[in-house]
Amino acid sequence: MQYSEIKIPPRSDHLWRYTQWKRIHPTEVSEVPSASEIRFSDGEEVSMKGSDEIARSFIHQSSNISRKISLKDDEKTLGIRCGGHICAGELNIVSKGNSSLIITISGDPGWVGLRVVGEVEGSLSIALINNLAGDAHFLRCEDWDVGRDSTLEFATLSSGGFLVKSDIRVDLSAPGSETRGGIATYGHDSRHDDHHVEIAHSVGNTQSSLVMHAACGDSSHSVGTGLLTIAEGANASDAGQVFRNLLLSEKARADAIPELEVLADDVKAAHGSASSPIDLKQLHYLASRGLSPSQAEAMIVEGFLMDAFREIKNQSIIDSLRTRLLVHLECLING
Repeated sequence: MQYSEIKIPPRSDHLWRYTQWKRIHPTEVSEVPSASEIRFSDGEEVSMKGSDEIARSFIHQSSNISRKISLKDDEKTLGIRCGGHICAGELNIVSKGNSSLIITISGDPGWVGLRVVGEVEGSLSIALINNLAGDAHFLRCEDWDVGRDSTLEFATLSSGGFLVKSDIRVDLSAPGSETRGGIATYGHDSRHDDHHVEIAHSVGNTQSSLVMHAACGDSSHSVGTGLLTIAEGANASDAGQVFRNLLLSEKARADAIPELEVLADDVKAAHGSASSPIDLKQLHYLASRGLSPSQAEAMIVEGFLMDAFREIKNQSIIDSLRTRLLVHLECLING
């Protein structure tokens, strides 16, 4: 379906409630602008199908490059470099065996759109590190299909860009499939970070867990929405999601909206959310050990955000995320 044929979604739509489509669109909402080239450090050129969902259709039509990444018992890194006023690209990821992929997106575009379509057979650990310049707008859409007795680990560290909207969807489509997700966002200045995750247990004997932590400072705003769906007859499914927010200033805001839609009987399903200010006792304790207030806060933030990845088992993924987070926090401390 063409983008022009799709109706603009209303604010009442769960996905677009906190960040309207008009807000994340780079130009007039009726237009599909010509995008600048987005550069991928790896992958072969491939043709990808369109979509009848508005954000995916828009990225597909505005993109001038699509790449395929094939993994089979591989450990790879992928750099995505963006520039110009508007740039967009698509990725098709096919993973077999036991593989890992670390994606870093960087540059100083005005607006960037990234669409990912992935298939997993075996085990895949994937991380996306958002290292975009501070004034960039970033729209990200992902669709994953996890095969029989297969596992997808996905992790996101979001600290770059000014306005971020991500829509991640995982379909556990075969018995024995599993997904474990961790999302950590760090809000500073007036960043707006909105992450929406849908995990569908289409059949029984499937497992999922999702953890999202947001640390919000200054006048930043974090949004986390999650929808776990357990289909009718998908018995013996086990699903859970947790959203936690750490408020570092009085002007910071955080919204966490976990949702469950359970249509089967013999399942385990849980969700929870919590928001709280930074613990003054922890700050005092660290200050009494010689740390400055900014250093003490950064240490607390690091521990809080890294805990979002507690379900991720791939150590190289964890190490890369921690290194990037520490660099970012150090830059903020040193101004």
